[in-house]
Amino acid sequence: MKKTLGTVVTVCAIVALTVLCLVWGRWDITESQLATLKILLIVSACSAAYCFVVGEITKNYSQMDKLWSLLPIAYTWIIASRCGMRLRPVIFAVIVTLWGARLTFNFARKGAYRLKFWQGNEDYRWSIVKSNPVFSRGVLWTLFDLFFISIYQNALILAICLPSLAASESSAPLTAFDAAAAVAAVLFLALETVADEYQWKFHQKKKELYGRAPFEEPGLPYSLGFNTTGPWSRMRHPNYLGEQGIWMSLYFFTLGALGASHGVFHPTAVGALLLILLFVGSSALGEKISSGKYPKYKEYQEKVYKYLPFGKYAPGK
Repeated sequence: MKKTLGTVVTVCAIVALTVLCLVWGRWDITESQLATLKILLIVSACSAAYCFVVGEITKNYSQMDKLWSLLPIAYTWIIASRCGMRLRPVIFAVIVTLWGARLTFNFARKGAYRLKFWQGNEDYRWSIVKSNPVFSRGVLWTLFDLFFISIYQNALILAICLPSLAASESSAPLTAFDAAAAVAAVLFLALETVADEYQWKFHQKKKELYGRAPFEEPGLPYSLGFNTTGPWSRMRHPNYLGEQGIWMSLYFFTLGALGASHGVFHPTAVGALLLILLFVGSSALGEKISSGKYPKYKEYQEKVYKYLPFGKYAPGK
């Protein structure tokens, strides 16, 4: 009941903030920014078309997953270059490049990329989602692939980069908002990097010990099947916290550029807010899968918060 209530409250809060940003916030977009936005939209549309066509032909629905870490790098450097390499957009692009390099490396070592780019390992969750009875009629899965996997996710990845565009023509000096944005984003990036390393090392060791055989005692924590090492002993999704935190932090560049005249509710916050909403569903799906696979996972859920480091899980105690 608590988990359901927490999810409902989170979703309602995100929806309310999104409405506030769209209705109350304003963006006095210039002709130059509009021209840049058109370029970004063309790239996004081409990416969506590629993801859908190639995904349907190859039946590998991770085409967008492969581009997820690459497109923001391209978008933010396009923005920076078209505004004359102003300092704010350049800082934004550098942070996004570091973020993208980390995510690309992490996805690559899982076998996601091949010389033939359309090949590579598919995210295991897509096959689980596709097995849902809702998609028993193939046409419904095709529509899901078109509108959610291909179009919506491409639109979302563009939307989270738009704070850079909103800030691109500001001549205002760097402010405390900009400093807070940069420092917080780097800290969240560090958390995500550390979490990824603990996750990777845990599953590599688990594979070495058990392969595909059933897990047996002793061998904690690896016999649990799920990671409880490093930051994962304190929260269930430190990587997700880092991911959401990075993009919410980068939004503060908009506030630094536009100042109090536009308030805190700017339309470019919508991308980061919708990203949080995406992770509500993604974390719920991941935890449902883990609860079904690992007997101790529900105990772990009871002792450790999703994003707050106030609990601690010690296997065997």
